[in-house]
Amino acid sequence: MSPEERRRMIVQSVLPLLVEHGSGVTTSQIARAAGIGEGTVFRVFKDKDELFATCFAEALKPDQVLDAIAVIDLEQSLDDRLVEAADALSAHLQRMGALMAVMHGSGRRPEHRHDPGDGRDRRKESMTAMREAMAELFEPERERLRLPAAQLAALFLSLLFSGRMRFDANGDEPTTMELVDVFLNGAVEAA
Repeated sequence: MSPEERRRMIVQSVLPLLVEHGSGVTTSQIARAAGIGEGTVFRVFKDKDELFATCFAEALKPDQVLDAIAVIDLEQSLDDRLVEAADALSAHLQRMGALMAVMHGSGRRPEHRHDPGDGRDRRKESMTAMREAMAELFEPERERLRLPAAQLAALFLSLLFSGRMRFDANGDEPTTMELVDVFLNGAVEAA
């Protein structure tokens, strides 16, 4: 296994542990989850802080959700494509939120700057990649679209992200299907 593959494997093993244990996760737990010796953790990462920073950077990447969107069958109906994409995006947001909440609650603030020093805005890059992936889902209907696919993708993401916030204590947030239906068909019944 190359050093980069080992690094990635350790990070993937640690992410669920961070959600469960926060920064209190032990090197023993990390090594056991990754199937390696404790010493190997520190041959790959200089300390737990570097490991945690790498985990946060990985959790913020949209790669997993972009892969899930890329395999959505374009032969499905548009509403089915959007529901599938919305479910993948919601799962991504929940994973990120869970990790951030646990780490924040344990007193460790993740370093997740938008500009990590190389002049790139990672958040903007992630949002652009998600919007572009979503725009592809609209392409089979391009002749019927009222707006360009990229604009519809941006609108859908805005609705999805705001629709996932809980607005009341009763938990009356819309289902994914309801959100897609309102997006595609509007809020008013056809006369």
